[in-house]
Amino acid sequence: MSPRLALILTVICLSIINGVHTTDWSGMAKTTLKSALKIKPNNRIAKNVIIFIGDGMGLSTINAARIYKGQKLGNTGEETILEYETFPNVALSKVYGSDSQVPESAQTATALLCGEKTNFNVVGLKDSVGASNCSAYIRLGQEAEVKSIIRHAIEQGKSTGIVTTTRVTHATPAATYAHSPHRDWESDADINATLNGDCMDIAQQLINSNHDIQVVLGGGRRAFLPVTEPDPKSNLRGVNLRLDGRNLVQRWELLQQGKNKKYKYVWRKQDFDAVDPNDTDYLLGLFSPSHMQYELERDTSGDGEPSLTEMTDKAIKILSRNKKGFVLMVEGGRIDHAHHDTTAKKALVDAVQFEEAVKMAVTLTNKDDTLVVVTADHSHPFSLTGYTNRGNPILGLVDPESFELQPTLDDLPYTSLLYANGPGYTTPRQNLTGIRTDANNYMQQSAVPLDSETHSGEDVGIYAMGPMSHLFHGVHEQHYVAHVIQYAACIGEYANECDKDARMSISAAPTYSFSYVILTLLGVFTLHVIPSLVYNSTDIDLLIPVSVCSLVLTFSLHFLIHIHAPQSWNGNTDAVVRYRYLCHHRC
Repeated sequence: MSPRLALILTVICLSIINGVHTTDWSGMAKTTLKSALKIKPNNRIAKNVIIFIGDGMGLSTINAARIYKGQKLGNTGEETILEYETFPNVALSKVYGSDSQVPESAQTATALLCGEKTNFNVVGLKDSVGASNCSAYIRLGQEAEVKSIIRHAIEQGKSTGIVTTTRVTHATPAATYAHSPHRDWESDADINATLNGDCMDIAQQLINSNHDIQVVLGGGRRAFLPVTEPDPKSNLRGVNLRLDGRNLVQRWELLQQGKNKKYKYVWRKQDFDAVDPNDTDYLLGLFSPSHMQYELERDTSGDGEPSLTEMTDKAIKILSRNKKGFVLMVEGGRIDHAHHDTTAKKALVDAVQFEEAVKMAVTLTNKDDTLVVVTADHSHPFSLTGYTNRGNPILGLVDPESFELQPTLDDLPYTSLLYANGPGYTTPRQNLTGIRTDANNYMQQSAVPLDSETHSGEDVGIYAMGPMSHLFHGVHEQHYVAHVIQYAACIGEYANECDKDARMSISAAPTYSFSYVILTLLGVFTLHVIPSLVYNSTDIDLLIPVSVCSLVLTFSLHFLIHIHAPQSWNGNTDAVVRYRYLCHHRC
């Protein structure tokens, strides 16, 4: 037997044994290339902006989530494409803070949403204020504050909203409206006036100074209600935190009454489901005393909680009634919390739910006028390891064949998903033989023992679609994201420095369906009116060529408007003038 024949037979046998199915990799690449060649920059003004923040959703989490989703659908998983992975523009974000190599969520959220890097644990303030330094903030006043894209949008008459699965006073959502030297100052009970001064707690800032945010949905009602009042769901006292006796929910309702607006406060799913987005101007939903439940454990009954997707759907439908547009921040906040506990399954299920929320937003909006940005605030020391075979269960052990390729030194099996540090450390290392590593509460093993797993400092992804999304194109500082959003929507620092006139003419250009109708009407005009008015004749010898010319010009002009006009006419699509010119001078 020749070596060549032996090699061929070996490949065939291995293919049969491993059940390998050939894939047209070249065809797949060519299809992707053809799609890429059709991508053209969208220079319109973003009427709407939605920024999705997957808290702790680093690239390794996205990779594992796509595999998990695919395997739940009965596939090997690796080939799965998440909704935001289809977006045309992708970049990387450098997440370090002003004073930290590996950041926490308040400073990263301030960078993403306010456009400036700041210090560890500081939210909505410049790095001239250190953590817990209330006196420095009071001394500097507004000079130390940074405005968020939410506040900039409100100043331009847009509607705004916040959706999160964490407490609405938690680090990431707080950056949309609050200014605090410490992220933990969520209620007055969290601030020691003697030690920390007279800074206002975050919940009070939301209600007193930011009640013009039209949709606020998430957890954390304990920071809004007096400690003396029972929690509405459990009816237990001592759950709520406020020591000043203020009921901030009632305060919010009074403020909305004063505006003569239609408003709703809800704290359970059945009341949330009953909210009519077409008959609601302001919506406050606080569905839990603290964070909302993990999607894996969520109570879907009427007394339970809505999903992130359901909240996103409701928010967009309320906000989109504003003809000036809206800006919405959506956070999948519990991805991060599951990682801190090294419970990978919970993190992946929440990551898949986060992707469903993105998909909902894409369905409800128009990519021509809505900028959608999907990113993370930071990553985690979480990795997929072990030379595993294609299709190996993402929550399972490294398969025996791969294990034999490189055995562990202690000869014990291990999961392909691991953490560099966290509570999953044991010594000696646990023997996982017979252990359900896909159980809901299973904690992946970690290399270094910590009570809570940490963040990591690696770059995270930025996925973007819509107006000016092409400005995300390489490796960026994290605070650049807020600047692109402001420029795209012509708000904030770029309200008058966004090339507005030229971009407005592009935004005003008719869409495909509208222009097609207009051009069809012009075709009819040419077909019936030109023969009588221009040629003053209905002679068939003249009518036929004129009619043919009319049809040719109709489709030619359609091509010119949509392919040539944006580049050569600067967005000026004066169809009637050009149509008459072409007809009279080119026919």
